[in-house]
Amino acid sequence: MKKYIYSLLVVGGMLFGSCQDEFLDTAPTDEVSADATVSTTSNALSLLNGIHRSLYYRKSFGAQGRSGQGAIYIYMDALGEDQVVHREQWFNRVYKWTDGRNTTGGYNVYQWQFYYELIANANILINGIDAAEGLPEEKASIKSQALAYRAWCHYQLVQMYGGRYVVGGGNNQLGVPVKLNTTDLNLARASVEEVYTQINTDLAAAFAGLNGYSRANKTHFNANVVKGLMARVALTQGNWTGAATMAAEARAGYSLMSQATYADGFRIGSEGNSEFMWASQIIADQTDKWGNFGGYMSRNFSSSAIRGNPRSINSLLYDKISATDVRKGLFDPTGLHLNLPAGVSLLNSHARKPYTSQKFIAVDNGDSRVDVPHMRAAEMYLIQAEALARQGGQDGPAAAALFTLASSRDSGYTLSANTGAALIEEIMVQRRVELWGEGFRFLDLKRLGLALDRTGANHIAALANNNMQIPASDLRWEWLIPQLEIDANSNMVQNPL
Repeated sequence: MKKYIYSLLVVGGMLFGSCQDEFLDTAPTDEVSADATVSTTSNALSLLNGIHRSLYYRKSFGAQGRSGQGAIYIYMDALGEDQVVHREQWFNRVYKWTDGRNTTGGYNVYQWQFYYELIANANILINGIDAAEGLPEEKASIKSQALAYRAWCHYQLVQMYGGRYVVGGGNNQLGVPVKLNTTDLNLARASVEEVYTQINTDLAAAFAGLNGYSRANKTHFNANVVKGLMARVALTQGNWTGAATMAAEARAGYSLMSQATYADGFRIGSEGNSEFMWASQIIADQTDKWGNFGGYMSRNFSSSAIRGNPRSINSLLYDKISATDVRKGLFDPTGLHLNLPAGVSLLNSHARKPYTSQKFIAVDNGDSRVDVPHMRAAEMYLIQAEALARQGGQDGPAAAALFTLASSRDSGYTLSANTGAALIEEIMVQRRVELWGEGFRFLDLKRLGLALDRTGANHIAALANNNMQIPASDLRWEWLIPQLEIDANSNMVQNPL
């Protein structure tokens, strides 16, 4: 694999202030040796903080719409049916389902490169921190967070570029290369099962090292977040018992936000929000302004992307939301937004399109910052409910888990009497509504082997390149390996064309 995949991240201007800048400011980042990076825990922490920061700030990919993990969340939802676009503008190639099959497409190359760079930097920490100068507990927390990153990145990659994980199958279909060091370059693709085996191994090790660790803030991993990742992985693998158990344990200590807080929209301030488990908090002097997640997903920031192409919800999904549900107020079927939260304003140049979202609220018209949500307790309730419902014989506990979440959003919600497939469908609708805009829908469709269906809603077929229905058997659910990787790695095998 080419060096660009495994070069050190640019981590100057650390997330936690100038006191940690000195080490990596002494030379260009790609000239800093891995040995020097992990010579002390202070140096290693600088690299770890750079990884944290890269989730929301990426300048090395030459395009505004490729700014960290937030951009990828937008891709994942644009690929699905629950998010609607109104114009030929940003992320339209993803919406049209073209970039995933374009081996030189910017969104495609970006995802591959982004995750493997994070893995490369995580491997420097994992394989070198034990010999660093510093306290044992510091080394353990740094290594464990790096292991969590390595697991999470491989998980993201295999879902996009590998075959769908088939519950109960052998899963010998091609996955992605499993990268465990900085020296093996021309790696072949591991099977999907092998990739998941390594993911689970890394998560188990990460949890062991973080058990009892108190993190600086929610940009870091802790044991709860790792358990949350374990729950996600178990759900994808159809390990229903494990998913339900891990989700319940992961959310311990995190309470669902009030309806008033929810109605105010997702903003900065995740640190003080009891429901947020893991989030990127964008510091004012380190903002990517136009490229931030809020630069595309907020309702009120003044960017050409938002003014001309505000993000909207699928009208059919909107109609499924109860009138007494606080989440319904986060979308306006008229687009006029006469019920914006106090202190939030739109400019005359903001287009008023039907069903537009005000779920994400930027600091103001000139400051696009919104904390990027990576994990919330709400998701854990949904995982628990779905996993219990899919086990069979657990409809009661599944409905109870769903009730805790749904009743916190909807004052009129009553305990579900549904069972079997009807209960699962109710849970999945709640999941679509709750996690709208947070990057889950495409991956949910793929893991469940469901077709994409945009028909009958407010999608515009011409803007979607007429990709309104895509069967689960379509080759496009597996993104092609970028051509740069094919050219550099003699052991790489492309997905079916």
